Amino acid sequence: MAWSIADVARMSGVTSRTLRHYDEIGLLPPAWTGSNGHRYYEEAGLLRLQQILLMRELGLGLREIQAVLDSQVDQLAALREHHRRLLTERDRLETLARTVGRTIAELEEGRGDSGMAKINRPENLFEGFEPGSHEEEARERWPEQWEQSRRAVAGMTAEDMERWQREATAQMIRMAELMAAGTPVADPAVQAEVDAHYQGVCLFWTPCAAAYRGLGRTYVDDPGFRTNFDRIADGLAAYQCDAMAVYADARLS
Repeated sequence: MAWSIADVARMSGVTSRTLRHYDEIGLLPPAWTGSNGHRYYEEAGLLRLQQILLMRELGLGLREIQAVLDSQVDQLAALREHHRRLLTERDRLETLARTVGRTIAELEEGRGDSGMAKINRPENLFEGFEPGSHEEEARERWPEQWEQSRRAVAGMTAEDMERWQREATAQMIRMAELMAAGTPVADPAVQAEVDAHYQGVCLFWTPCAAAYRGLGRTYVDDPGFRTNFDRIADGLAAYQCDAMAVYADARLS
């Protein structure tokens, strides 16, 4: 039995564009290509895609995944190892869920007469996070921007980084609240949050309109980035992406 690229995209949630890219780099070739140019995948391809997605979830870059798949002999042993690592990742995500839940509670309870939220123990904001998990992927995708970002991070103090991380966490929660309230992405309140996000990105690199829209699409298309947003609220990655596209069209060149 074979499945078309559209079938595989629908089943897996991986875009057809990404599947074509995987074919172009030799990571996931189809079983065959029809006379109409459409790619078709058999069961072996679906199993290989599952492994790719598992390793992406575990933070591996495409080059690392290619090397692992090319070198593995025992598929069952490889799946057992993936399962073990996924169980470890599950424990980490449970810790992250507790971290975000605690942050929401503190932001809600810490609002005083000024309306400003206060965090009682800032160190609790970062329990379970792994800041370097996307570093290799960023270096592969945007080498010039990665180098600019690396220099910016090197110039930040620990206090500067903590302040940025605190605001980034709080901002994601505010965007989730706006999304939950049904606020359109073009609403001034949403665009004010996107502007704050853009200014935060500019601490590390300065994207043009196309790059900023591309960054928003990455939040949706990349499983790791999408999970980071959607663990705050389901659909937040897409909401953020749409809001960033509006911002890029209106304010960037």
